[in-house]
Amino acid sequence: MTERQLREQEFQIARYRDLEREVTDPLAACLLHSIIEELEAELRKERPDWHGPGH
Repeated sequence: MTERQLREQEFQIARYRDLEREVTDPLAACLLHSIIEELEAELRKERPDWHGPGH
């Protein structure tokens, strides 16, 4: 992945986290959480030093 793609992935993760906090449907929250975990795992493969926002 290019640096730009990595930044876009981080942005996408942040957007999904915001949605996860806002949804009231438990199934939607669970699905969003799964998506976030997959995106984070993919990002960690490309950038092992990445530990999430605020770290």
